Amino acid sequence: MVASITPAASRHESVPVVPVILSGGSGSRLWPVSRGSYPKQFWPLVSKHTMVQETALRSHGAGFSAPIVVCNNEHRFVMAEQLKEVGITQARILLEPVGRNSAPAIAAAALLAAETDPDAVLWVMAADAAMQKPQNIGPALAVAVEVARAGRIVTFGMTPTRAETGYGYIEQGAALDGFAGAFSVARFVEKPDAENAARMFETGRFLWNSGMFVFTARTMLAEMEKFEPAIVSAVRDAMRKRSTDIDFERLDAAAFAVCPDISIDYAVAERTDLMTVIPADFGWSDVGSWDALWELSPKDDAGNATIGDVFVHDTSGSYIRTDGILTAVTGVEDLLVVVNDDAVLVAHRQHAQDVKTILAQIKKAGRKEAASHARCYRPWGFYETLIEGSRFQVKRIVVEPGRKLSLQKHFHRAEHWVVVEGTAHVVRNEETILVRENESVYLPLGAVHRLENPGRIPLTLIEVQSGPYLGEDDIVRLEDAYSRA
Repeated sequence: MVASITPAASRHESVPVVPVILSGGSGSRLWPVSRGSYPKQFWPLVSKHTMVQETALRSHGAGFSAPIVVCNNEHRFVMAEQLKEVGITQARILLEPVGRNSAPAIAAAALLAAETDPDAVLWVMAADAAMQKPQNIGPALAVAVEVARAGRIVTFGMTPTRAETGYGYIEQGAALDGFAGAFSVARFVEKPDAENAARMFETGRFLWNSGMFVFTARTMLAEMEKFEPAIVSAVRDAMRKRSTDIDFERLDAAAFAVCPDISIDYAVAERTDLMTVIPADFGWSDVGSWDALWELSPKDDAGNATIGDVFVHDTSGSYIRTDGILTAVTGVEDLLVVVNDDAVLVAHRQHAQDVKTILAQIKKAGRKEAASHARCYRPWGFYETLIEGSRFQVKRIVVEPGRKLSLQKHFHRAEHWVVVEGTAHVVRNEETILVRENESVYLPLGAVHRLENPGRIPLTLIEVQSGPYLGEDDIVRLEDAYSRA
């Protein structure tokens, strides 16, 4: 749900706020939908837009500059494409060569913003949180911006609706002079057990820690220099040595690798004297579990949230989602049933947090389903595996209009392409071949080849691979439009 937000007070209307979107999480408790190769922020879980699109649209328009997005290298093309789908084309996308938690990511964004204006106000938010009451954000953000310009660091504390054990908490302190609705922070509290969560909820003094921050680049960098100078030193070096890669800004890998791995809470928020909290009700959820999604989803009269091709009978209080095959559920209550093409999760809603535990077992078993989907996204489109055998594999490949695969060859497999929709422009050694619907082309082992979609509709083809080794690492790229090795 997206609403118009006006962030700045009148005397600063000419100075836009810089949205900073952090996209580093894997959303492991939302497996099997969310996986490392395509995590929850890229899925439409609470609306027609994906989570990152919701986040970006929340901070788009009057009063905001183009966003700074910090994400990892693997997700760069998906991120850029999803932002463009909702009309955000000027985002500055910073690529982390390795994950180092939120403090280094925020330092990189602050340094980037400071290159233009050291006193720029940044609004930092995760890419994968939901806001059911976006109309409440504008007034709270306006106060936060003014407090930030006064040299403080602001976070939004969400008014709790229950004794939740899955969130961290903030204890609200004394009112801040001169800023109605802003308070000092008495302390931060880690995710509590059920007894402590109930106690804090009853006091009325504790707020959920939303993980959102508002500050000037100058203030945040000064506090990081005070508490974690190694972060600023390493990130500054990585920024100074960064390179431009198509539409992305790539942090230097060697410099960034020596950066401490630490969250912004531990690095600054829990140590600074400048911390301020603004209590608010944004209808916020970090969408950290399937039970949280059940809470956010529309339900039938029996309390069931169903998504996809689902039939239910004598079932209540359940979340049932299928992204593919027909799913029928009968005679159960309070269950989570999530069906993918290659994996199924069934759990009691009370054990939603335990998905992370079962996923750890799947990873330990070495199963590829732990991190990757059957459908794999690439900058030119996607492919998905349909059938796998000992010496053959069948895939569906979809190439977007105007996109092309790398010029490549394979040492261990031959390929046969059958076009089922659109038109393919194929390079095979010295030949250039136009392949139309219901036509095919054979690529023998070792042939140098490339596939391109010259048309205006997606190109869909069936690829049959054959050979003794069919791994994705049997690709020798000779030329690539997307700067992949």
